[in-house]
Amino acid sequence: MARFRLKLDLQMFSGEKTEPASPKKRQESRQKGQVAKSMELPAAFILFFTFLSFMIFGSYMKEHLMQLFRSVFYDYLLWDLTIENVTVLLKTLFAQSLLLMVPIFLVTVVIAIFSNYLQIGFLFTGDPLLMKFSKINPIEGAKKIFSMRTLVDFFKSVLKMSLIGYVVYASLWGEKSHLLDLASLPLENVFLFTASTTLKLGIKIGLILIVLAIFDYMYQKYEFEKSIKMSKQDIKDEYKKTEGDPLIKGKIREKQRRMALQRMMQEVPKADVIITNPTHFAVAIRYDSKNMQAPTVIAKGTDYIALKIRQIAKDHQIITMENKPLARALYAQVEIGEAIPADMFQAVAEVLAYVYKVKGKAN
Repeated sequence: MARFRLKLDLQMFSGEKTEPASPKKRQESRQKGQVAKSMELPAAFILFFTFLSFMIFGSYMKEHLMQLFRSVFYDYLLWDLTIENVTVLLKTLFAQSLLLMVPIFLVTVVIAIFSNYLQIGFLFTGDPLLMKFSKINPIEGAKKIFSMRTLVDFFKSVLKMSLIGYVVYASLWGEKSHLLDLASLPLENVFLFTASTTLKLGIKIGLILIVLAIFDYMYQKYEFEKSIKMSKQDIKDEYKKTEGDPLIKGKIREKQRRMALQRMMQEVPKADVIITNPTHFAVAIRYDSKNMQAPTVIAKGTDYIALKIRQIAKDHQIITMENKPLARALYAQVEIGEAIPADMFQAVAEVLAYVYKVKGKAN
């Protein structure tokens, strides 16, 4: 047990970051743009869904492209070569080409936004764009070059190129019989075979990259969690900043107690009677038939505070009555500013009746 405590003390003293990040630390890191994110995932998704889009919209794009070439060769090439005609031709070609690529552009944008949102949710911050001299520190740059992250990125690139190379080789080797027959096929069939093979390769490579990107995201998340870990001292310091220094909070509470006590003592002169124990408890009762439905406790205290209440009552000629059971019950059950409960009406009413009689007042 002693050895375990010594280990904890050494960890705290050395500042070793062994604790998971607090929600506050995570929020601050997120505001700075420091999140677990893989750059491979959006690229892999874009590649896969772009080739998938070519398969889905292939017939539309083929017809549109053929129509564009027909228009150029059968219509526009018969026009006179003038500046106006060339301008119209270029505008038409640009508009038709843009319309041809719109589905791919839309898919790319949507997938890019979705893949980033899938990793980090909605996040907009300009902190990573700020100029920071630490980013051009050569020592820090050298550390990054020879860091574990760099080594992992190198092996990741090697693995990626090896898998892609193998997939391309295996796919082309499987189509070797068709490749040998391409020389005897019409140009249209050659184009269709090339497009089909390219699309299949793109989809296979995209799937492989997505799998690798998922593992990369898991690694990035692990590295991120490791980078934002906190030491026990960091947690204590954060708690002090969030909740306030205990010493300062204690002083604030003490000041608040003094102010509350001062306000309570200012109410004592308004009391009709002080019910005492006689020395340990003192409860100040006030009753205003016009504004109150029942007598109200306006001050109470024990020991030193009870002594101060009796002293103020004496200075302002307020009647003090000794009633041990009632004083104890009022102190225990009724808070300052609360009306007397129904089960104490009779006892308090008798005390007030006596006070009014002494003062020469009528009930």
